[in-house]
Amino acid sequence: MSGSTSGHRRRAAGWLAAGWCILGCATPGTDGGTAPEPPTPPPASLSAFRGSVVLGTPTLRAIRANVYSATQQGSAYLVYGTTSGTYPHRSPTLAITPDVPTEVLLDDLAADTRYYYRLVFTPAGGTPGSGPERTFQTARAAGRTFTFALQGDSHPERPRQQFDSALYVRTLQTVAQDAPDFYVLLGDDFSIDNINAANPAAVTATQVRERYLVQRPFLGLIGDRAPLFLVNGNHEQAARYLLDGTPNNPAVWAQNARNSLFPQPVPDAFYSGNAENVPHIGLLRNYFAFTWGDALFVVLDPYWGSPVCVDNPFYGGEKRPDIWAVTHGDAQYQWLTRTLAQSTARYKFVFAHHVMGTQRGGVEVARLYEWGGQSPGGQLDFAARRPGWPLPIHDLFVRHGVTAFFQGHDHIWAHQSLDGVVYQTLSEPADPNYSLFNADAFRSGETYPNSGYTRVTVGPTGVTIAYVRVFLPADEGPGRVSGTVAASYTLP
Repeated sequence: MSGSTSGHRRRAAGWLAAGWCILGCATPGTDGGTAPEPPTPPPASLSAFRGSVVLGTPTLRAIRANVYSATQQGSAYLVYGTTSGTYPHRSPTLAITPDVPTEVLLDDLAADTRYYYRLVFTPAGGTPGSGPERTFQTARAAGRTFTFALQGDSHPERPRQQFDSALYVRTLQTVAQDAPDFYVLLGDDFSIDNINAANPAAVTATQVRERYLVQRPFLGLIGDRAPLFLVNGNHEQAARYLLDGTPNNPAVWAQNARNSLFPQPVPDAFYSGNAENVPHIGLLRNYFAFTWGDALFVVLDPYWGSPVCVDNPFYGGEKRPDIWAVTHGDAQYQWLTRTLAQSTARYKFVFAHHVMGTQRGGVEVARLYEWGGQSPGGQLDFAARRPGWPLPIHDLFVRHGVTAFFQGHDHIWAHQSLDGVVYQTLSEPADPNYSLFNADAFRSGETYPNSGYTRVTVGPTGVTIAYVRVFLPADEGPGRVSGTVAASYTLP
């Protein structure tokens, strides 16, 4: 990042006064890194609202809007309609309380329709004013062309090494220009395990929640017009192995922060998913599936499914010695089997942080453990290690015609294929060094360095998957133009 330390402090003070919360809101010296700079607050508007709106859980006829301001008191409502500039409908009024997210459901919408909306905010003791027009799309009908977009691990807790706030803003603004129907984050966007690496037992619920708050101003740049779907990553530490029967542990804090600040699906008529109620959390909202246009979308999560640590232990120590002990769990496996078997969608897309939630590589590890059925020595141990499971997960993909599996974790853009299933690894969106991490783990396919996002266009004649590179202005030059497609391919 540019600028002096004193300059950073002056800007941070200004953002906090304006209602932005950054990693530096935690006690100095406890967060494990320099606070990332939030995006520049929007220009003053008639609404004077200094917060963000994040959309989620779109269906055929409804969508949720999560409204949050760190410092403001007042009330708000949304006006909306199907024509830009004309808003015949109004949501219920929301009470806006400092640092308390609140949600409103917009229902009785028309299917397969684009809507336009504004937030009308009335500060306490002030007069109402409307914010900028934003838009959203209800679920597409079969046969309709649409676009969605994805990012890999943003890691805002790793400034300079893998994260630059200005680059992240530029990536999200470039995504917004594509007008995707929704945006998928593949995990490690709310990492908590370096908050106090020297003494993780001293980490507090407030510090964990701040890791989710830091993303609100950034993700508000895309989430106010493209609903967000979140995939759980290993560094979020929202994982079953940390549960201790009390509400006072990082897994509970992390999942509750996620669910309060970012609306995610629960099982209903449109979404299927995890129906387990976890003490002190409720519904996890961690794995789910839905159909949009000609495609089935399936989000997986090994971290809440596994009774043992999947990757890095929050409290330190060695990783688990036997990855066969890592599991998505019977309930998630059976749900995945039913979901894939019952879907008649032409395309099927599956998303997870990584194959089994750990290791490096794509197809290189897809033959292993419960994902592929083999032990590292090549032994076919699946039947003995997963009694009652008919097939390894990859074989389920093959049997039921999964089009593509998308993963993050490896901080590289890599396109591979195995048995007719695409394995697509995603780049980081804000790495200012444009690194080619973990390239030695990928022994086939094509690979590209950071940074950027992935755009997927789905239509009746095929699917196009494109890697869009994004650069800081000072880093652009021949062959390095922000917003250009570095690689793309089409699937029939």
